[in-house]
Amino acid sequence: MGILERIGEIEKEIARTQKNKATEYHLGVLKAKLAKYRTQLLEPQGKKGEKGEGFDVMKSGDARVALIGFPSVGKSTLLSTLTNTQSVAASYEFTTLTCIPGVIEYKGANVQLLDLPGIIEGASQGKGRGRQVIAVARTADLVIMMVDVTKGEVQKELLTAELEAVGIRLNKKKPGIYFRQKKVGGIKFNATCTLTKIDEKMVQMILHEYKIFNAEVIFREDCAADELIDVISGNRVYMPCLYVYNKIDQVSIEEVDRVAHQNSCVVVSCNMKLNLDYLLERMWQELSLLRIYTKKPGRAPDFTDPIILRGGATVEHVCHSIHRSILSVFKYALVWGKSTKFNPQRVGIHHIMSDEDVIQIVTKK
Repeated sequence: MGILERIGEIEKEIARTQKNKATEYHLGVLKAKLAKYRTQLLEPQGKKGEKGEGFDVMKSGDARVALIGFPSVGKSTLLSTLTNTQSVAASYEFTTLTCIPGVIEYKGANVQLLDLPGIIEGASQGKGRGRQVIAVARTADLVIMMVDVTKGEVQKELLTAELEAVGIRLNKKKPGIYFRQKKVGGIKFNATCTLTKIDEKMVQMILHEYKIFNAEVIFREDCAADELIDVISGNRVYMPCLYVYNKIDQVSIEEVDRVAHQNSCVVVSCNMKLNLDYLLERMWQELSLLRIYTKKPGRAPDFTDPIILRGGATVEHVCHSIHRSILSVFKYALVWGKSTKFNPQRVGIHHIMSDEDVIQIVTKK
């Protein structure tokens, strides 16, 4: 029996098993087996794997955004509209067969936008070049899931299920579980809060399914068996996602209003170029990019060419972005902006920067 058949058997057994106190341990073990087989399915078979033509796109720019969706939802039209890259768009499905990159220039930052081929149901099992598409999506900083507003909820659920199956967790944070494998000492289990979805027995059964008999597990929040399996697997990717509903010109204004008020949703029309500026603004917010302006002593700040950094960046990251040798002669920095209590404020190397801050670096003589 192959891996796909085993996955199918386990999925059927989970579907027909009633969820109650008596079966929760059995379901926990089945979920661990399912995660294990899905990981094996994603691993390349043999030593020499054929490269997917057109999928080895070099990462460039300040951030990478992946466009994912079913065929003919408007991904190529969006890429052509937002960037200078022309991606072939037509009225038939599977127009795009390779990964086409484009660059969005927005607020001084260069954001790489990848137009991926349309994925179909069963992509996580390798159907329709699904594995290559999803492998590229794992390297992105943000996923834009593009769906047709006329059948949006169905497409959204199917795409989320496909990405969940290969370890991509959308709009979720990492579980508060500490896990460390040891050589001896058995399984040490502890929790800093009341657990309502899992207990010590289930933790031991899931670890034994992974052939782990010596480990330390600490729960810092009330998590379920699925989150523990994610932590044990160690290959899960947690990334933000924007759900973009295209073709809003084909539905009523009431339906557009309903969809627009959902979490992480943006409504657009690529053909009529409606609401694309708001999509770019939401993309900027989700990527959490910072614009840092530099200032030389006795001169006005240079607002033409900002340094683009990720959210949470410190003065140390700014120094590395300018030149790696600055850190060795760094004395202090003067910062103007939202991150300071007064302007200018003298700060050290660990000061956390905010968007549109101005920095002047003072070096040792």
